[in-house]
Amino acid sequence: METTPQWLPPQPVSQPDTPPPSRPSIAPEPEPAWKKALGPLAVVGALALKFGKVALIAVKGAKFLTTSLSMLISIAAYTFIFGLPFAIGFVALLFVHEMGHYIQLRREGVTPGRMIFVPLLGAVISARSFGGSALAEARVGLAGPILGSLGALVVALWAVAADSDLLQAIAFIGFFLNLFNLLPVVPLDGGRAMAAMAPWMWFVGLAGSLTLVFVFPNPILILIVLFMVFEVYRRWKHRHEAFDGNPEYYKVKTTHRLLVGAVYVGLIIALAIGMDLTFLERDFDDT
Repeated sequence: METTPQWLPPQPVSQPDTPPPSRPSIAPEPEPAWKKALGPLAVVGALALKFGKVALIAVKGAKFLTTSLSMLISIAAYTFIFGLPFAIGFVALLFVHEMGHYIQLRREGVTPGRMIFVPLLGAVISARSFGGSALAEARVGLAGPILGSLGALVVALWAVAADSDLLQAIAFIGFFLNLFNLLPVVPLDGGRAMAAMAPWMWFVGLAGSLTLVFVFPNPILILIVLFMVFEVYRRWKHRHEAFDGNPEYYKVKTTHRLLVGAVYVGLIIALAIGMDLTFLERDFDDT
């Protein structure tokens, strides 16, 4: 049997792909020279802003660490002498006292520096200015004992409510601390007040401090008096020159002198009463 061939329809011949017609290329516009110059500066500025914030946070952290570390060292030093509870209370009252200076410096428009606790010597806040006048210096100086006295008063009231001899002893040392700082000699707070009242009183305070050294010889007291001698000499020698950027630094109105004097004397009386009320009679049976 013959077979009839099956014929398939012819397959279309595939044509090679033809690329689309190319468009004429357009050269990119050259970048302006000012963009080229500012580009690296923008990167540097962004990095400086970023790391500047980090640096600012680090500086603030350093201040906090300096204060907290020196506070802990002071607590450790006082613990060896008085025990931990008393040391914590004493350093806390020191902190309250210094916060009075800190707050008043801010009110005078001055940015306070670090608060540093010095074992067995107290604490101090660094500042580039006292406010630009002797009156401002007196306000800054008296703000510490004012707030410190209120802190000691709170502890004294707490001692009465809790019937605690420990708290009473802490209150007593708080009153004493603020009263001692009212000695009329720089760099103590009383000397700051005398800058507005009568700078010649610095010599009276210095004479009283020297008397204390002879009556109660103490290495710490001797060191404090040496600071006093240096500071009184420096301030008195330059009293007729511009101080803290003000050529009339020590010119204070009579009414302001009287007001500073009233606060100063009032603090002394209040602190003396506080010490008398919180004084504890101790004998050998208590040891």
